[in-house]
Amino acid sequence: MSEEIKEFAPIVDMPKAGPKFDPTKKYIWSSDVNFTLSGSDFGLLLNALRAITSTKEAQTILLARDAGDALENTLANAVETGVVVEAPEVPKNSL
Repeated sequence: MSEEIKEFAPIVDMPKAGPKFDPTKKYIWSSDVNFTLSGSDFGLLLNALRAITSTKEAQTILLARDAGDALENTLANAVETGVVVEAPEVPKNSL
């Protein structure tokens, strides 16, 4: 190997640096990407979610969400049957 080639060998043989994860950034991915969890990670997530959702506060929030859904469905039915109509838009400067 010539001296010139030996000088460039470390550059050519360098492994390519890929992207590095930064937890302060937001990431996106396509809907067909699969993520794999180990059994211990799955158990950790499941037990954490169970502990959170079993609290009285979480049960109250979940009940409030269900009540909000019931109100949305009632309003949607009223709109679809014509009992409720869309409010006309009021210009901001007329308030």
